[in-house]
Amino acid sequence: MPAAGMGAVNRVSELITVLIIFVLVLALTLLVTKWLAGYQKGQRSGSNIEIVDTCPAGNGKYIQIVRLGETYVAVAVCKDSVTLLATVPKEQLVLPEAGGSSTLKFRELFHKARAAYPDAEQADGEKAAGEETDGQELPKEE
Repeated sequence: MPAAGMGAVNRVSELITVLIIFVLVLALTLLVTKWLAGYQKGQRSGSNIEIVDTCPAGNGKYIQIVRLGETYVAVAVCKDSVTLLATVPKEQLVLPEAGGSSTLKFRELFHKARAAYPDAEQADGEKAAGEETDGQELPKEE
């Protein structure tokens, strides 16, 4: 019987070893990805070329505003070609603020979606079970 018990111990130790190796590989992957992101960001800093804005114009076609030094140009980007459309004066552009993020946080997006598609219960002003109130008092029913 002792041999059967050793087999179970061996299987458990193999499982733990595989899990440890898996976690180490994941950690190594994370570190290499972060290093590569920092390396590529460093390569692009100080560059004279920057894509300022992109707008889809069809299937696989885009219109982009590109900064080349101090000049801004509009280009059409297709699958096989890039075509200069026009030079755009800087005064006509609405540029993003430095350091500002144009992306919305998940919470803001979630609240916008909930406001756009209210449930039947919530149309009466009731909060769903477990929903946060953000410190606001719930309306009292009379």
